[in-house]
Amino acid sequence: MSSTLRGVGYVSVWVIIWGFVGSVIDWPLLQNDIYAVYSLGQAITFGGTALACIALAIKLAPRWLNSDD
Repeated sequence: MSSTLRGVGYVSVWVIIWGFVGSVIDWPLLQNDIYAVYSLGQAITFGGTALACIALAIKLAPRWLNSDD
């Protein structure tokens, strides 16, 4: 597999992880009226989740993106 395709796949998986984890955190906060849809709290939740996913993606990148070819 080419390194470009591997990189695109890696980023795509992390975008899906970010959306899933952010939504899992967001749902109970919305259900319990901690904040409302489109509020600053929701932006902070998804922004914080994005930062955590970016940090993990960078930390784990060498393990998954190194070419064994």
